[in-house]
Parts: sequence; structure tokens; C-alpha cells
Amino acid sequence: MAQDAGWGGGAYGGASYGGYPFGGPPGWGGWMPPPKPGVIPLAPLGLGDVLGGAFSTMGRYWKQLFGMAAALYGGATLLMGAAVAVAYSAVSDHLDRVVALDYDETASSTDVVPLVTAGVALGLLGIVTISVVSGLMYAAVPAVLQEAVLGRPVAFSTVWRRAWARVVPVIGAVILTSLVAIVPVLLVTVAFFGLVVSLLTMDGGSGAAVALSLGVVGALATGPLAVWLWIKVCLAPAAVVFEGQGPVAALRRSAQLVKGDWWRIFGITLLAGLMAAVAGYIVQIPFSFLGLFPGVLGTASLDEDPSTAAVVVAMSGYLVATLLGMTVSQIISTTFPQLVTGLLYVDRRIRTENLGPVLAEAAGVPPQGFPHQGPVPPPYGGGTPQQW
Repeated sequence: MAQDAGWGGGAYGGASYGGYPFGGPPGWGGWMPPPKPGVIPLAPLGLGDVLGGAFSTMGRYWKQLFGMAAALYGGATLLMGAAVAVAYSAVSDHLDRVVALDYDETASSTDVVPLVTAGVALGLLGIVTISVVSGLMYAAVPAVLQEAVLGRPVAFSTVWRRAWARVVPVIGAVILTSLVAIVPVLLVTVAFFGLVVSLLTMDGGSGAAVALSLGVVGALATGPLAVWLWIKVCLAPAAVVFEGQGPVAALRRSAQLVKGDWWRIFGITLLAGLMAAVAGYIVQIPFSFLGLFPGVLGTASLDEDPSTAAVVVAMSGYLVATLLGMTVSQIISTTFPQLVTGLLYVDRRIRTENLGPVLAEAAGVPPQGFPHQGPVPPPYGGGTPQQW
């Protein structure tokens, strides 16, 4: 059978309709579009297919996607708000005494230690909370996408169950993929630390300049490597959910799928991130204006020497509006790029592993469109098409 280059071929051969590229016999005009049971055609995806598939998934499955995101990020916001309230009630006296100090006075350790302890506890709680929430979202988006590609409905409870079952390996994969960007950040941090130390020790400007220069040069030198590694492993969370891989195996799987298509994946991923960032920024604008009025009114009623509690109460309207804006922005900036990444994962498997016939069979598409040529990998790493 002649292989059509438009389908990408791959290790498992190409696909055509009855021997005709993408189509049936000449009576059909010699061409038939690939089946599209869900949000994407079951063929190698172009930029328009990827972005259109992401938007279509958000439109058709908005209850599952945004409902999950709102529940997770809203719950995290409420949890952290409650934790801050508890911590403030525990150390409010210490905080008031520290705030009331003059510039030439030094806070006592009896006041500083409780404040530092509360800050560290809140920081650790925040890290654990955002890790669990991010892991659940990174698992929930591919879980929805699995059904969206096939055009099948999925219940919110099913998405939650699948996401929770894979949250631990997904968190591991996300942590490992994030580590590749640590080196440039550490270099810049060390540079600024050296600058601060030099200034504090009055070492003149030479030591600070050298430290800053080394940090910038190191970041510029390792930045491209970090970006290259990041793209190589960016499909790891999707591989965890779709194939049931562990974190390390998912990184290897991502590198295998990205091989030979790095620049295209980099460009699409960058574009999706920029689109999500712009959308998130635009969403925050009305919330900022909404919180501006209660903030102005609240601060106008403050005394000349207000307490910390009075300032917090006066700014509560602005803080609530800002948190709402940040939550909505976070939902957008998390959901859309992950949908794009998940579709890139499907695209790479269609191109390199002839996944299209398996997807068509799982979606109930007439099999004459995809005659199998030898062994075809199981759908998304295991099981039978009916298990999709």
C-alpha cells in the first residue's frame, strides 16, 4: 500500500482509505477527509487543528474543565485564606508590636520567632496545596481530553476519579520537568546574593559586578539548554495519564515523542502560553477595577495611625477582588496550555505510531478508513479501544 506522507507515516506505517490517500475510490472524488469524531481530525494535526481542538474542548467540556479548576483553585484559596486568618489570630500581638517599632528600634526574639514560624508554616502549606492542586489539574485535563478526542461525554465524577488516581505520579512528573529550569534561576539568585553580600561587606563595586556578570553569563549560557530540556519533557504529564507511566518513564516517553519535532512543539507551546498569559491578564483587569473602589473607600476611613487589623479590614474588598481575578486567571493559564500539550501528545502518537486507526476504532468510525498494517500500539499505552 502506498504510504501518504501527509499522515506522517511512522514506525507502524501510513494509513489511507482503500488504497487512496485520505479518500475512497474515484467515485468519491479521490479524496475523503480523515474522520473527526471529536474535537480533532484523526490525522496529523496542524497549528489550526491544535488550537481549534483546545478551544472546542473548552467549549464542549467547560463544566468538567472549569468546574474542576474552580473547585480546586477556589478551595485552595479558601484554605490559604483560613490558614492566614488562623496564623494572624495566633501572632497578631507580636505583629502589632513589630509594626509599631520605630526605625531605630530592634524587634525582640520573642516577637520575631513566632512570626517566622507562622510564615514558614504558611509557606509549607502553600507549597503542598499548590502541588496537589496543580497535580490534579495536570491529570484532569488529559482525562477530559481522552474523551474529547473520541467525542464521548464524560462525567465530572469520572474526571475527578481519574485525576485523583494519577495525581502522585503526575506531581512527580511536573516536579521533574520543572527542575530543568532551575539552573538559570539558581545562577541569577547566586548573582544577586553575591551582590547583596558585596554591598553589605562594603567590598566596593568590583565584587558585585563580577558576581552579577557571572550570574548573567551563566543564565544566558544555560537558558537555551533549560528550554531545550523543558520542551523535551513537556509531554510527560500527558504520558502519565494517557499511558499510566511513572514519572521517570514519562520523561523518557516524552523525549521519545518529541524527537524530530522539537521546533514545532516549542513554537506551538510558546504560542499557547502567550495566549493564556494575555487572556489571564485581560481577565484580571476588571477585577482590579472592581476592587479599587472598596479599597479607596476603606483606606479613606482609616485613622492617622491605624492598626494592622484595621488596614486588613479596610483593604478586604480589594484583596477579595484581586484573589478572584487571580483565581480566574490561573484557571485559564493552566487549562488552555495543558489542552494544547495533550493534543500535541496525541498528534505525535498519530504521526509516529499510527494511532489514528486505534482512535477511529475506539470512536466507532467505520474501519474501512483505516486498514491496519501489522501491529498497532494499544490506545494510549494499554487496554482495548472499548476501555476508552
